[in-house]
Amino acid sequence: MKNKLFMTIVTVMLFLPWTILIFRTFDWALQSPIAEIMTACYAVFMIFSGIFTIFVYIKAKLQNTLMKLGLVINCVYAAAGVVFLAMMVNNYLQL
Repeated sequence: MKNKLFMTIVTVMLFLPWTILIFRTFDWALQSPIAEIMTACYAVFMIFSGIFTIFVYIKAKLQNTLMKLGLVINCVYAAAGVVFLAMMVNNYLQL
């Protein structure tokens, strides 16, 4: 039961970062403070999902094919999230 719950959470975490494309179609999401906050929140979520997936893969010993695929994709998302946050911090430090 616990393994199915973890697999469901990891699977949802695979698709949730793509919802930013839907939000970015609205005018309010393109304005400066909202866009920066939204990007930072998505980056933090992507980093969290990568760390959570690694934790579940190692500690819960949930190592099936779908979990391995989720591990790779969420780790790529986590790396992209780190890059996005680094770019944002670099932008604020240059001001």
